[in-house]
Amino acid sequence: MPHESPRAGARKLIEDASLPCKPVEFQGMLTCSPAMLQVFRLVERVAQGDETVLVRGETGAGKELVARAIHDLSPRRNGPFHAINCAALPANLLESELFGHARGAFTGAVRDRPGHIQLAHGGTLFLDEVAELPLELQAKLLRVLETRTVMPVGARDAIPVDVRFVSATHRSLRREVEAGRFRADLMYRLRVVPIFLPPLRDRPEDILLLARRFIEEGNRRGPRRIEEISPEALALLLAHDWPGNVRELQNVIRYAFVVGDGPILLPTDLPPEFLEPNEVREGAPGRSSAEARRILQVLAEVGGSREEAARRLGISRATLWRRMRSLGLLPPREA
Repeated sequence: MPHESPRAGARKLIEDASLPCKPVEFQGMLTCSPAMLQVFRLVERVAQGDETVLVRGETGAGKELVARAIHDLSPRRNGPFHAINCAALPANLLESELFGHARGAFTGAVRDRPGHIQLAHGGTLFLDEVAELPLELQAKLLRVLETRTVMPVGARDAIPVDVRFVSATHRSLRREVEAGRFRADLMYRLRVVPIFLPPLRDRPEDILLLARRFIEEGNRRGPRRIEEISPEALALLLAHDWPGNVRELQNVIRYAFVVGDGPILLPTDLPPEFLEPNEVREGAPGRSSAEARRILQVLAEVGGSREEAARRLGISRATLWRRMRSLGLLPPREA
């Protein structure tokens, strides 16, 4: 029987890594996850109306991409799309950026200046990290939603506006309301249609799919070209918890292009946290043992499915979980 080269083995592993559904690209988002496909269907339906939408998801999960998809598929697609991060500015600057100001409203206000709400007239305004909006500005935003007019800072007359609001947060607005940090009446106004984005760790079938996409992008940029992912590197990618979600995966692949050489993405091309043993869990020897390598290899072969990995290893899923825990292979949320 002819000897199979490591490079051929890597190619076979990538080709054999089964995906549970046909990959779908939707408004710049790529998935093979049933949960994300359900999000896509909801976005298509929501886009046809004019209700406010609240997108809930972790950092890096793609909340702004969802907001843009809603706009681009809506009757407002020919109007402007404006986005503002409510956590990026102090309250006094945020008020002026969001609502605008009149000439003479404060030192340096030498002319009338429209805010993002006015600039989004006829289109969509995306309020990112809306949970960070100060309470005094929450009251002012509520008035905009109720009256469809905006009062710039220092102005005497309200200005009519026609804007669809899409907001996003990584926090639970209900918990923020319970804690007294967010107005309940504004929450109900903003979340007529809630959309929940699943984190990348809950859709492992997308890890290889997205890694391939980001590798294709890196290959176009050059000068390095990556043709394959080694079995060991793929296993590490599948075992990672991805707290930064899709954005983190994109950055990991960019890192690999910078630090590595040759056509195969190797474990040494990944950031240090992928290779360091997990020393924070008592007794965990990390990923260096033969058993850990075997478990990661099987997980890679079955696309991250622990149930299938346990079957191939001849053990129960509970036993697999206990061994992964003792070896430091579990993500922090499960350890």
